[in-house]
Amino acid sequence: MDALGLARLQFAVTTSFHFLFVLLTLGLVTVVAVAQTRAAFSANPVHARMTRFWGRLYVVNYALGIATGIVMEFQFGLNWSGLSHYAGDVFGAPLAMETLVAFFLESTFLGLWIFGWDRLNRWAHLALIWLVALTAYASAFWIMVANAFLQHPVGHEERAGVLRLVDFPALLANPLFGTAFGHVVLAALTVGGVFVTGVSAYHFIKRTTEVEFFRRSLRLGVGLTAVVTPPLVALGLGQFPIIDRFQPGKVEHVAPAGAAGLGLMVQIGLVLVLVSWLTVPLLFRDLVVRLRFPLYLMVLGIPLPFAAAVGGWLFRELGRQPWLVHGLLRTEDALSDVGRDSVLLSFIAFTAVFTALAVADWLLIARLVRRGPVDAPAPVSPLVPAL
Repeated sequence: MDALGLARLQFAVTTSFHFLFVLLTLGLVTVVAVAQTRAAFSANPVHARMTRFWGRLYVVNYALGIATGIVMEFQFGLNWSGLSHYAGDVFGAPLAMETLVAFFLESTFLGLWIFGWDRLNRWAHLALIWLVALTAYASAFWIMVANAFLQHPVGHEERAGVLRLVDFPALLANPLFGTAFGHVVLAALTVGGVFVTGVSAYHFIKRTTEVEFFRRSLRLGVGLTAVVTPPLVALGLGQFPIIDRFQPGKVEHVAPAGAAGLGLMVQIGLVLVLVSWLTVPLLFRDLVVRLRFPLYLMVLGIPLPFAAAVGGWLFRELGRQPWLVHGLLRTEDALSDVGRDSVLLSFIAFTAVFTALAVADWLLIARLVRRGPVDAPAPVSPLVPAL
């Protein structure tokens, strides 16, 4: 590969890695918020224990996901300075909103939630986790606003060879934003539902003594998946007319990797709809546990929504080529003035860092999953030795 091919491959790898962390973070924070809400309104201690258990997994994934996001940001300056120079005034606006309004608030609320356990009023503590969830989705909101601009640039005018933002509301009204953002939100909820389902099934396979705990968790995971997967598929399919209108020929002429990603996403989505709805009746009288075979399928199904999400992301991004800003800036023109060897070195370094972070995330989460629920005082930071 030349420098352009390596830079594109590097960004594809790093964004895909980061996307996986983001999906699980969004899905798990929703599960934790629901569990804590039930704990606040119920005298049953199992809900508080569910909050602690799933909260620990969420905090670990969130912390390592931040590291992947920081690494990914370096690429805009290293490899794609042409994008910043030409469209930074427009493209950078929603990214700044994501950092200042969403991410900083999310981190602050999460810190208060972690260290405020058993120190704050239960209603104040409950409000914090919902604020964490809302700001997490706000972060995804602004990222998708920025991405929609790349897909269909609006709200700008060109002055002296660069784009200037002249209509900020137009970015929010971008026709390639709304349904795509909804699709990402539902994909994250699907990831959370399938993950909770698979982990709960794993403990039933191991004949856990925490039957009530994982029965409720299993019902929550299956119920969440069954509710969100039909609109997920519907929103995904509903984007095709919009794509055909603003990016004619994208579906027919997308690169093979993008076409494969699209096919994978659609097939996995349909499978998840079918399986989740077939599983709902088996929850009655714990038939799914007695049969046992479905439990193994639930564990094996954990990677499926991740694979579908990456496949859909590849289709969305590869279908825009050869444009980085559709119709305005070609990808090759946005490349920084760097040599092939420099890009190759950064690609190897970034991939190694992301691989290490992904392995660390998997090992820490697997360790906590195997340990199961414990009556610890709080879902502490992954840096705390007690974890």
